[in-house]
Amino acid sequence: MPSAPDTLEAAAAQGRVISWFAATAPERPAVVSDRRTLTYAELDGRVNQLVHHLRAQGLTVDDAIAIVSPNCAEWVETYAAAQRAGWRITPVNWHLGADEARYIIEDCAAKAVVMDGALTELASAAATATIKLAIGTPIAGWDDYDAALAAQPEDAIDDPIRGTIMLYTSGTTGRPKGVSRPRTDGVGTVTEAQFSGYLPGAVHLVTGPLYHTAPLMLSMNTPLHGGATLVLMEQWDAAESLRLIAAHRVTHTHMVPTMFHRLLALPDDVRAASDTSTLLAVIHGAAPCPVHVKQRLLEWLGPVVWEYYGATEGAATLVDPKTWLRKPGTVGKPDPIDHVIVGDDDAVPLPTGTPGSVWIKSNPAERFVYHGDDAKTAGAYRGEYFTLGDVGYLDADGYLFLTDRSAHLIVSGGVNIYPAEVDAALLEHPAVGDAATIGVPDDEWGESVLAVVEVAAGIEPSDALAAELIDHCRARLANFKCPRAVDFVVQLPRQDNGKVAKHKLRDEYRDRVR
Repeated sequence: MPSAPDTLEAAAAQGRVISWFAATAPERPAVVSDRRTLTYAELDGRVNQLVHHLRAQGLTVDDAIAIVSPNCAEWVETYAAAQRAGWRITPVNWHLGADEARYIIEDCAAKAVVMDGALTELASAAATATIKLAIGTPIAGWDDYDAALAAQPEDAIDDPIRGTIMLYTSGTTGRPKGVSRPRTDGVGTVTEAQFSGYLPGAVHLVTGPLYHTAPLMLSMNTPLHGGATLVLMEQWDAAESLRLIAAHRVTHTHMVPTMFHRLLALPDDVRAASDTSTLLAVIHGAAPCPVHVKQRLLEWLGPVVWEYYGATEGAATLVDPKTWLRKPGTVGKPDPIDHVIVGDDDAVPLPTGTPGSVWIKSNPAERFVYHGDDAKTAGAYRGEYFTLGDVGYLDADGYLFLTDRSAHLIVSGGVNIYPAEVDAALLEHPAVGDAATIGVPDDEWGESVLAVVEVAAGIEPSDALAAELIDHCRARLANFKCPRAVDFVVQLPRQDNGKVAKHKLRDEYRDRVR
C-alpha cells in the first residue's frame, strides 16, 4: 500500500485527491444523490474496489473505459477509478441511439463499459467491450456493478497513476470526434479549486449531465480537487434546484443560460421564498447569455455570477460579476492578452471592434488532438491558435464580446445578422417563453430572418402576437436584423443540456421550403 502523499498536490498527481480527503476529512459527505449518499471515506473505498475489479479483469494503464449513465454516485466512482489507475475515460451521452453510442464506444477503443441498467436499448452498443458492468437494473450477460465491487478489497493500490479523459465533440456535422490531451499532473486543477473557493464546507449542485465537458470538469472534477460535496441532479428542474440549494446549503453551481431564463420565469413569490443566501458562485458558459437575463439574475442573487468562455478543446476567458457589470455582455479579458485574438479565417488579427472568428491560443503542454483524425487536428489550428467556430470582437480595453456561432450566422441581402442578438430581444417580451432565430431560404434576399417562439405559460399564439413581437424587435434593433416572420411552436428542439438545437431547427425549416 502506498504511503499517504504529503500534500494535496502530490495526491492530485497520482489521481488520488479523494484518498487525500478520505484521510483528512473521512466523514465529510462526498456525493449526495437520490440513489446513494457517500462520505469521502466510503467513496474512496468503493473506488479502490472498482479499480481492483477492473484490473482483475485485465484492464491496464492507458486502456479505455466508457461510461453510459445519468448522474449518479457510480458515475463519480468510475471517473475516480480511471483517474487513479491511469485509464482513459470517455463519457457517452445516454440520450444517443444505439448506433451513435456504438460508434463512440468503438472509436475510443473502450475495453470496459459501465452502463446504467435501465438503458437496455443501448446495451448492444457495448458489443466490442470485454468488461461490462450494469448499475442497478440487471442487463443480460453483464456483471452487476455492486456485486463486482463487493467481492474486492477496499485497500489502495500500490502503483497509482493519474488517468486521462477523452471527450467527444457534439458532432453537429458528421461523426463526433474524440478530443485527446496529454496526461497532466493535476496541480492546475488544485489551484483552480482553491481559486474557486472550494474550502471546507463547500457544496456544489451538479445541474447538468456529467457526460458534457463543463459539468464534468467544473461541476465534478474541480470541486473534488477542493474536497467539496457534490449534490447530483439526474434531471434539472428550476423549482427543484432552488429546493436543493436551500436544503443542502449549496455554495457553488454551474448552469447554462436557458436555466437562468427558467429560474427567472418562476413566480415571484416562489423566488422570494427561496433561500439562496449560501451561494458564492454561479458559473455559466456554453452559450451566449442575453444581457437583460444576466442583469435580472444578478439583481436577484447578488454579485455571484461568473462567466467563462471555452469548450471541450480548451478554455479562453473568465469574467467576475463586478467586471461584467462594468462591461455588460463581455465574456472576459484574455490573460495574457494574446491568449485570444479576433481574426479572419487565417487568424490574422482584425481591427479593434471588428467582428471576426475568435481564435484561442493552445498551451503546448495541453495541446489537443482529434482522436484518429490528423487532418481534422491540423485543420483546427492556425499556428498556435484554434477556433471553436464562434464570432466576436475585442473592445478598446481588450474585453471579448461574442456575437454568435459562425454556423448560426444569417446572411440576408449580403449583410451578416447574428441570431443571438435577436433572441435576446425576443426574450425581453413577457409573452415569450423561449425563442430561436434562424435564417430560412429566400429567393430575393438569400436568407430571411425567422423567429421560432415558445410562448410563456398562459399565452395563446396569434397573428396579432406575431406582429407585436416583430414591432418589439424593431424598437430595439435595426430593421434589417428583425424577424420578417414569427412561427409559434409547442416546444423548441433541445439538446439534453437544455440549449436549443438550432441546427435541427434550421434543417427542419429548410426542408419545408424545398
